[in-house]
Amino acid sequence: MIGHTVIARDEDIESLDGIRISTRSRTWLDLSRRLSLIDLVCMGDEIIRIPRTEFEGRSQPFDTMDGLRALVARHPNLQGVVRAREALELMRVGADSAPETMLRLAMADANLPEPDLQIDLWPQNAISPTADLGYRHRRLAIQYDGEHHLLSAQSMSDRQRDKAFELAGWTVLVLNKEDLADGFELAINKIKRHLSTGWTDHPHASGFAGIK
Repeated sequence: MIGHTVIARDEDIESLDGIRISTRSRTWLDLSRRLSLIDLVCMGDEIIRIPRTEFEGRSQPFDTMDGLRALVARHPNLQGVVRAREALELMRVGADSAPETMLRLAMADANLPEPDLQIDLWPQNAISPTADLGYRHRRLAIQYDGEHHLLSAQSMSDRQRDKAFELAGWTVLVLNKEDLADGFELAINKIKRHLSTGWTDHPHASGFAGIK
């Protein structure tokens, strides 16, 4: 174990079982000097994502984009702060896992238009099937199914989810750890083929910075 001394404000500290620890947000900032940009974005997306109350017992994110920006602004000379600022520009609310964030960044690096996140098939319907990301205007739903999706009950739910999108005229692209292992190269090619006609009219087509 290696100890480090940092200057922290009261709002950067929380208590867990009587032990004072840094908040998740401050930990994210402190790790900006050590993590890669991609890992920092993945961690940041996790901090700002909207939790699922029925599974997590909370309804509020650990922090917001505005909260993280304010935190970074309070520490302009901290080692790694430049990378933290870069990560903030790439973070988005809506990724439920690190692979989803990595897929989104790979799409940005391939100069694809910025995808919609957590797409409800039926907006305003509380029981609507949801796609991890995709393009509503092109009816393309992209799902990243981690290992827990292999469980029989989850697998059945996934099939029903995907079938609902398909019956509504959507194309469903389901990705897994094999796609993650090759950096989503094959997936990116499939997405490009689907969007090969007219995708540049997407309203966010010019607003998504790539990552190298």
